[in-house]
Amino acid sequence: MTAVASDKQAVATPIFRARVLPAIILAAFALLPPLAMALDDSFLVFFAIRVMIFAIAAVSLALILGFGAMVSFGHAAYIGLGAYCVGILAENGIWEFYISLPVTLLVCGLFAAVTGAISLKTRGVYFIMITLAFGQMAFFTATSLSAYGGDDGLTIWGRTEVFGSSVLSDRTTFYYVVLAFLAGAWWLCATLVNSRFGRVLQGARQSEMRLQAIGIEPYTYRLVAFVIAGMLAGISGALLANAAEFVSPAYMTWHRSGDLIFMVVLGGLGSFAGAVLGATGYLVLEEVLSHVTEHWRLIFGPFLILVVLFARGGLMGLIPGGKRHE
Repeated sequence: MTAVASDKQAVATPIFRARVLPAIILAAFALLPPLAMALDDSFLVFFAIRVMIFAIAAVSLALILGFGAMVSFGHAAYIGLGAYCVGILAENGIWEFYISLPVTLLVCGLFAAVTGAISLKTRGVYFIMITLAFGQMAFFTATSLSAYGGDDGLTIWGRTEVFGSSVLSDRTTFYYVVLAFLAGAWWLCATLVNSRFGRVLQGARQSEMRLQAIGIEPYTYRLVAFVIAGMLAGISGALLANAAEFVSPAYMTWHRSGDLIFMVVLGGLGSFAGAVLGATGYLVLEEVLSHVTEHWRLIFGPFLILVVLFARGGLMGLIPGGKRHE
């Protein structure tokens, strides 16, 4: 009986990881606006929008960090680039999504391709430092854009339009648009990881020499993953600009890149569900502690360190059968 039960659990676990847990998380987000309406608390919707936007960025980072062992300390640069694409276009009278979205993808993709091609020639701490350098380069470039606010940032007087319609001005509609992007980013990354591409990416994390011995060059696969991650993070930046109706160089500081890494690690490496849970837990804890004391970072920092040191598998490790989910 014990063996039969173990076999059933072994079969059920991958199904739970691949289908049930993502469905539960997305359903919870989908049901939040009606709940907020019932509680007459509009802040919940606004806060959840922010959580989902950073969850998209965390999922994109999880693709290269959790599955490709690429510790990028410049990932927030793509959030800033995506935000500035929307802001600069709006400042010049271009509001349509069918222009801003392709421009965001193109700019972030090109930046990721160029910086990734150079960064991926290095390994370990050298990779971390060069991605940090590129991220800071983007940050200081943004602060020098005096025509678009410089250090003070840029206010956007409205949200991106959809074929001339201001449908995204409605908070609930915008909420579900962000949720759709989160679901799409999650699905895309999960599909990539479960494909031949993903197996090569994970194989490169374990042993590049073995892949090269069978005629596979992992550099190209890593670069493609790096570009895809950058483009997805750019989308999160474009959504953030619309949510806040404001763009700031602070979006792309190395501190924000560190926050994203903490989100991924807090949720559990090698797990997109963990990235979403990590982003949620990180921002909820930040919000709660900031209302308790103005010195909340003194509590927040040690707590995150303890989680990383002692919670094996992060938040996903606390869920039965949830240590790894692709």
